Amino acid sequence: MRYLLGPLALALGLAASAVAAVLWALAARSPERFRLAARARLGTQTALLAAAVAAGVMVVFLVQHDFSVRYVAENGGRAVPAYYTVISLWAALEGSLLLWLLVLTGLTALAMVRVHPRAGDLHPWAMSVLSGLSAFFFGLALFAGNAFDRVFPVPSDGPGPNPLLQDHPLMGVHPPLLYAGYVGMAVPFAYAVAALVTGRTGPAWTAVVRAWTLTAWTCLTAGIVMGGWWAYEVLGWGGYWAWDPVENASVLPWFTATALLHSIMVQRRRATLRLWNLTLAIATFVLVVLGTFLTRSGVVESVHAFTQSAIGPALLAFLLVVLLGAGGLFLWRRDRLGDDEPLLAAVSRETSFLANNLLLAGLAVTILVGTTFPLLAEAFTGDRLSVGPPYFDRLTVPLALVVVLLMGIGPLLPWGRAEGRGVGRRLLPPALAGLATVGLLGVTGMRGVSALLTFGLALFVVGTTLTRLAIDAGRVRTVEGGGAVRAAARTLVRQRRAYGGLLVHLGFVLAAVAVAASSTYGASATRQLTIGDTVTVGGWTATLQDVRTADTARRSSVVADLRLRRDGDDEGVYRPALSTYPGSSQAIGTPSVRTTPTADAYLTLTEVDPTAGTATVRLAVDPLVLELWASAGVMVAGAAVAGWPRRRRAPEPQPAEVRAVAEPVP
Repeated sequence: MRYLLGPLALALGLAASAVAAVLWALAARSPERFRLAARARLGTQTALLAAAVAAGVMVVFLVQHDFSVRYVAENGGRAVPAYYTVISLWAALEGSLLLWLLVLTGLTALAMVRVHPRAGDLHPWAMSVLSGLSAFFFGLALFAGNAFDRVFPVPSDGPGPNPLLQDHPLMGVHPPLLYAGYVGMAVPFAYAVAALVTGRTGPAWTAVVRAWTLTAWTCLTAGIVMGGWWAYEVLGWGGYWAWDPVENASVLPWFTATALLHSIMVQRRRATLRLWNLTLAIATFVLVVLGTFLTRSGVVESVHAFTQSAIGPALLAFLLVVLLGAGGLFLWRRDRLGDDEPLLAAVSRETSFLANNLLLAGLAVTILVGTTFPLLAEAFTGDRLSVGPPYFDRLTVPLALVVVLLMGIGPLLPWGRAEGRGVGRRLLPPALAGLATVGLLGVTGMRGVSALLTFGLALFVVGTTLTRLAIDAGRVRTVEGGGAVRAAARTLVRQRRAYGGLLVHLGFVLAAVAVAASSTYGASATRQLTIGDTVTVGGWTATLQDVRTADTARRSSVVADLRLRRDGDDEGVYRPALSTYPGSSQAIGTPSVRTTPTADAYLTLTEVDPTAGTATVRLAVDPLVLELWASAGVMVAGAAVAGWPRRRRAPEPQPAEVRAVAEPVP
């Protein structure tokens, strides 16, 4: 009976979500709204319960090592530690769908109870869309990728998850964060559809989705950076981003969601950018579905991708339905998509945001073309092509530098119309500081035009941020008196949304500096060492002390003990390894990394002979990598400050039938 519990939960979730989708839609139009909304809420709650039961049952099967369940037989193992056993839930295709469902139904239930005062009749339509999405993914998990299938004969043990997924604790953090960011974009999408259905394309829907978009963006940001950290610590190639198709798929919705967060601010102040914002909200979710298709269809080869399955065609069909449905809604409501107010001036914060949006959209399109072109070429011609890092670097770096430039200019521009001379005076000192930085670094012999420009622009952004704070604090001090420090503190508290956004900008700039430094000024050397030999790079020296084997129930490893020194100072012994796991003949490299605030020493093994006592060691020195991981913390902190809720005003009076749909049942 317990083997039927998982499939029954999926079937119950499918039925409950489908019924809830219909009831929410009827509640939006029927005079019996209260009764229908109460039943719809019950369906939404039931769907969440069903998803939790399905995921919980699979975790129990994994922990109990029940190898009669196919998913456990393929991804479980008795020698796998408990932590990695539990997170094996999302280590493969079918289990990852259970996590997706749990996040989606959880967000749907949260959207049901967290209703913005301005949601009104948008709310039931958005809930109908979210419930419909849940129904689709329940059907996908039940029919196209059922994780609860049985196997006969029952094996005595399993191979465990992919070896790359059981060597670092970040695998318990990176996928859930990425899923929360991915799935969270469904809420802005649902409200965008609701705005088109109801014709309420004004600023009300943007007010509703701002917090949802910001939360999903924060999770996606942290998930992307954590994924880079995992790749850096586990894969052994010394990098954190390789323009892999699945990596690209994760960052595409990040660009459009970032653009949406900026342009929402414009629409909430002026009756403009209606079509643009709706397009961004829908495009972000479309890119999420596209990324899900690339990951789960088998059309790309990647360490991040799952195997080919029936899920791929279903996702492709779903993607086409979303595109056609959105296109039909845009055509239907084209009379509601015009701007009531034009952008007043060529130099204003509104136009800087629009320019920022266009650049972010350009980055998304550039990466999308480079990612999908090989797939389309192979589909139509049969030729297998590849688009490598040079394409992405040459096209994205200039666009990204202009984005950083606008991050510095935008905060000093007023809403409406800017006075050219006043803005110029404010921008001049930070601009001169940035130019001086580029010149001084160039004179000292540092190479790399893009890197030098990045450092100069970074200082420019820091300078304009401090200038903005000084100007705002000066105004407060003039009105209220007090010291400069106190006035600055009051300014930060009162304008926390604006300064939270500026803190996010500083985090992005920190990431840009770290990427520029590590990719431009890194150095490496590879040598075959015998006991006592050394390899030296940029003041770092690694001396081979021993080569040994280390066997456990999980793996068989060959380990090199390397004494690491920096400028003569002892940094300790580091132990990169090559490991072979049960069921896999390929050796997996495990790097060993010494991290400091200024640079990382990255040790990997490419070949080892324990009998002869030799090891081929690669020592890489990468500057400012720690700052890249720290940038995620800065951006998340900035997003938390920007999203911290204000004290809400009393909600606008609403008709009783609207309140009946939006408010919880007594």
